[in-house]
Amino acid sequence: MFSTLLRPKMKQHASRFRFELLVIGGGITGAGIALDAVTRGMSVLLVDMQDFAEGTSSRSTKLIHGGLRYLKQMELKIVAETGRERKVVYENAPHVTEPERMLLPFHKGGTFGPFMTSAGLAVYDRLAGVEKVERRTMLSPEETLRLEPLLKRDGLLGGGHYVEYRTDDARLTIEVLKKAAEKGALCLNHCRAEELLYDKEGKVAGAFLRDRLDGSRIRVDADHVINAAGPWVDEVRSLDAFDNDKHLKLSKGSHIVISQSRFPLRQAVYFDSPDGRMIFAIPRDGKAYVGTTDTFYDGDPEDVAATDEDVEYLLNAANGMFPGLLLSRADVESTWAGVRPLIHEEGKDPSEISRKDEIWESESGLLTMAGGKLTGYRKMAEDAVDRIVRRSKNRAYGPCVTKALRLSGGEFGDPGELDAFIEGKAKEAELYGLTRKEGREIAAFYGTNADLVFRFAHTAGDGAGLSAAVRGRVLYAIHEEMAATPADFLVRRTGWLFFDAGRVREEGKKITDYMTELLFLSPEEKARMSEELDHAISEAAGQ
Repeated sequence: MFSTLLRPKMKQHASRFRFELLVIGGGITGAGIALDAVTRGMSVLLVDMQDFAEGTSSRSTKLIHGGLRYLKQMELKIVAETGRERKVVYENAPHVTEPERMLLPFHKGGTFGPFMTSAGLAVYDRLAGVEKVERRTMLSPEETLRLEPLLKRDGLLGGGHYVEYRTDDARLTIEVLKKAAEKGALCLNHCRAEELLYDKEGKVAGAFLRDRLDGSRIRVDADHVINAAGPWVDEVRSLDAFDNDKHLKLSKGSHIVISQSRFPLRQAVYFDSPDGRMIFAIPRDGKAYVGTTDTFYDGDPEDVAATDEDVEYLLNAANGMFPGLLLSRADVESTWAGVRPLIHEEGKDPSEISRKDEIWESESGLLTMAGGKLTGYRKMAEDAVDRIVRRSKNRAYGPCVTKALRLSGGEFGDPGELDAFIEGKAKEAELYGLTRKEGREIAAFYGTNADLVFRFAHTAGDGAGLSAAVRGRVLYAIHEEMAATPADFLVRRTGWLFFDAGRVREEGKKITDYMTELLFLSPEEKARMSEELDHAISEAAGQ
């Protein structure tokens, strides 16, 4: 069950059944835990007070990477573990993860020099177990400029060329959750845990949930509860009768998106900003995006946005490394910002705090998963579920199987099959009344779920000023991906708000009308969701 139309039935089931595990938080960490647990034989309920992936897991730099910055900080275990996990994520979901050659230019006086870059990338390759064909190549200044002519030439000493993996963070989270639901997990978005329940021994044993869409309240019972609420981890812990002294420090990261007509970036680049921070500039779908900032954040994680100062910082960084562009605020089509939940370390700047993950346990038995990185979500989940298994002495659970478990849409024998699959589906799309271009886009986006999207599109037809392909995507998002609001669809299910802002402005109202009809929304509900979408559009535009 992973359909918005089945929410009443799902809530009824949740209130009548005792689960072995309740996961609070539907970002990538919670999604990974739910999938690991359900595939070992546990009954699992996952809830998120917002949409799935609405927090940090849709607002990252959208890279599955080992993190050279952690090598610089000598966090070798993180580099090794996340480096190995990159390939696992890619092989299990090639339709949302792809290899991305990264260029690390080095200039006179910069953070990295030729020797440091070569040695660092060699260690990186070794720790991460990088295959021979993907290992680093060192380049001369001329070779570096051939790869990316926009780079600053003054003081250029050369570059390092190595492989990272680009992803769609929200889509990755959704595909993990769809696989968890397929295996039997019950997943509810827009449901807030507002009170924890305890048994006679004072151990946490469930929670009261508030459905933020209709206001209803239900009780859910569970043997184990794990708090994977990301930036809201401390908020969930505040519900616990027993607490500990560890806490999070939030770090904000902002990004800007510019059309490649103004920023014709050929090659993903990892470069020094004027203040010594490392910044990414990455081409994607006719756009180039630049990020990220790294500053402490004390505001509401539900209302985080890129400020004028954030945008100015990133524009200055881009203009410093690509001096011929002369980019200005008028060139920024959209922005996004998110907060990273870091484990507090006294006296350290945001970029210096470790990205390691930790599991805390309170006296009540509430487990809290904190810290970590998008890349390492699967291993984090394995560690968390291992801990629950060790607690459950009277029950026999299977071993972790997620390392070789294909995610929803990623059911390929080999990731190399994807390109041929896309071309084959492009031809098949014509049988459903779609163009080859539409078929190619759908197949690349949804992977092995493309046929179902095709069928929805064929059934939907044209209407409401929307193409059959868009209507098919909306139907699929509602029936198969639990999209409950226009913002769910336009931000987390498609990413259009960030990478096709013009389309959102043009079709957002039509999509809202269409979803209102499909979901039988009242005028009041439609007005509230329209307001939510308008706010998201304004926020992304930096207004």
